[in-house]
Amino acid sequence: MKKPIADLVFVSGQFVLFVLYIFELLPKLKLPFFVSVTGLFISIAGFAVSLLSVLKLDQNLTVYPTPKIDSELITTGLYKYVRHPIYAGILFFAFGFALFWSSGFKLLISIILLIWFWFKSVYEEKKLSEKYSNYKQYQHNTGRFFPKIFKR
Repeated sequence: MKKPIADLVFVSGQFVLFVLYIFELLPKLKLPFFVSVTGLFISIAGFAVSLLSVLKLDQNLTVYPTPKIDSELITTGLYKYVRHPIYAGILFFAFGFALFWSSGFKLLISIILLIWFWFKSVYEEKKLSEKYSNYKQYQHNTGRFFPKIFKR
């Protein structure tokens, strides 16, 4: 089955941002030691969140925002609290590692990645709502990248 153009654009853009993240194109920031150490712990936590989320999806995992034809909606594990824990974990890793590395460039790429994941998740949720009749309720009860503290 041919992928929609939007799927290819979102995945390609994400790949470009990941590649750019590798580079260091700006001078290092002067951050206090405790900020660097905190960044290291945030990045490790982000990696763990992403890894656990990928494992939970199992056969439902796809890099594309459009769900697989034979997939099922996962609402347990970290998905009970956050609709996009893989994106959240990647963002925690990116921001945390940028702080650890004292990198203004990596922080900039992390901000762009946050915006990119926001738009990608909006598109993805449209596709998920079309596929799963209970997605709107799940969306109402669960945070996008962070758990909802207050429910309406």
